[in-house]
Amino acid sequence: MGLTELLSTYGQNYLSALLATWGMTVFSFVFVMILAVLVTVMRVSPFKPLRVVGDLYTQVFRNVPGVALLIVIVYALPNLKIVFDYRTCVIVTTILLGAAFGSENFMSGINTIGVGQIEAARSIGLGFTKILRLVVIPQALRTTVLPMTNLLIAVMLTTALGSQVPLNPAELTGVVSYINTRSTGGILAFLISALGYALTAVVVSSVGNRIDKRVRILR
Repeated sequence: MGLTELLSTYGQNYLSALLATWGMTVFSFVFVMILAVLVTVMRVSPFKPLRVVGDLYTQVFRNVPGVALLIVIVYALPNLKIVFDYRTCVIVTTILLGAAFGSENFMSGINTIGVGQIEAARSIGLGFTKILRLVVIPQALRTTVLPMTNLLIAVMLTTALGSQVPLNPAELTGVVSYINTRSTGGILAFLISALGYALTAVVVSSVGNRIDKRVRILR
């Protein structure tokens, strides 16, 4: 099947898959950022139990294969009476994995903040929560724009785990299986999906670079 025939027959499927991928990516990334901030706060907390939990979370989910985690969520959680639909399972998997790497990015950003700023904040009577909210988190966010841009791209690629479960509509990787079970799309079917990922990544990187230039902290 040639390119023209493939697009004329399955063009709408590719468009639906691209929109599904974008939707899952944006939704997942919002919660990745929220969870990553919470985990990072735990990791810098003055309370040791919270630091242990935060570090443990990061180490575990940085080293768990995505497919293995998806299998646990899809097939093991129902035994605990926790049942999600397949799309939610993919999104939860993506969030859990992405937040671990996001926390590492935030920790790198926090490490760039001078100790003198923290001491100055303490000297004027700010507590731990206010120091985080007013000094640490804003600077960490500005410092980690490019790493978080890369994380957004990684989150988009992680949504390809949706190809392992039946989704309707399918995402960009899953649509290839849909096509190849109905006709012979071959490698060309994969290349079209890969092009969707690549072009999206280029746009995200371009936007991320522009934002970084605007908010970057010059030291």
